Amino acid sequence: MDRISYLIRRVFLMIPTFIGITVVCFSLTRFLPGGPVEMRLMKMKGLGSAQGAQVKSHAALKVSDEYRRQLEEQFGFNKPIHVQYWDWLYVNRMGLKLPSYDYPNKTAFDLIKERIPISIWFGAFSFILTYLICIPLGIAKAVRHRKLFDMASSFVIFTAYAIPSFALAMMLKTLFCGTVEGLFDVFPLGGIESEFDIEPGAVKRLLDRAWHMVLPVACYVAGSFAMLTLMMKNSLLDQISSDYVRTVIAKGATRRRAIWCHALRNALIPVATGFGSIISFLFAGSIVIETIFEIPGMGRLSWDALIGRDYAVFLALLALTSSFQLVGNLISDVTYMLIDPRIDFSKK
Repeated sequence: MDRISYLIRRVFLMIPTFIGITVVCFSLTRFLPGGPVEMRLMKMKGLGSAQGAQVKSHAALKVSDEYRRQLEEQFGFNKPIHVQYWDWLYVNRMGLKLPSYDYPNKTAFDLIKERIPISIWFGAFSFILTYLICIPLGIAKAVRHRKLFDMASSFVIFTAYAIPSFALAMMLKTLFCGTVEGLFDVFPLGGIESEFDIEPGAVKRLLDRAWHMVLPVACYVAGSFAMLTLMMKNSLLDQISSDYVRTVIAKGATRRRAIWCHALRNALIPVATGFGSIISFLFAGSIVIETIFEIPGMGRLSWDALIGRDYAVFLALLALTSSFQLVGNLISDVTYMLIDPRIDFSKK
């Protein structure tokens, strides 16, 4: 019952946390300069491009206060801030029903619905590969602590970790995408699939997407590769040096059995703490990687919305990613319970 009551409290705590996050960000979009009204006025004045600036007319420079008020009414900025927030949260379902400022014929939900499968596609593969590689590698490093394998793998891990994701992406693209004559031309420059003259079969399309995914997924995995591997190694080393493991070995169990049957389960507990952030990243995508590899995912959508002051789309994305982060944190707590039933959530 203590565990169930704890989970219920956590679920109810998610509500004020979500409201606090969205209230702060929503208020900032209303009070910071350079909002959609100002952007629309700048376009009217011909300040959106160099060519427009040259041909702007004297009449366009004199934007009346009446037109500004019409724009504010169009975007709903003429209402009190608490009414605007309620309309955004409840009436427009966290802004998902609002039309995009840049794409008036599409709502925020339409744009997100188009992009989110792509981010899930890349994020899911990155999530699976990260844990399939890092956990066994961390275990192998802990078992072979201070041996040649441990030192050599640490050198590779820290070297990869020291390279920023954008630099790694550009380096891989230069080396393997044929951008420089004489180097390898193995993978496509970008996108998520090739252009086919004839509709391909399911297997061919899947292989083509996997071919496009190799370099972006490698950059995704590299971001959390070192941290997760070393977390797994250090956690397992702490458990191996614990008294209960030495007691198991003293009773006649082999070191291998003591590690795999007793220490490993407890060593997985700190690793579970990363589920929340990884699940959020799975849906949110990566702005840098998606921009370099021309992937039309959630990361690029959020960047375009922020740069273009498309607050309808940006706030909808913020609401979704915040919800995923909160749900991910809850999943981390459930994982604690499954890994170690001894954890006590009762009030003291």
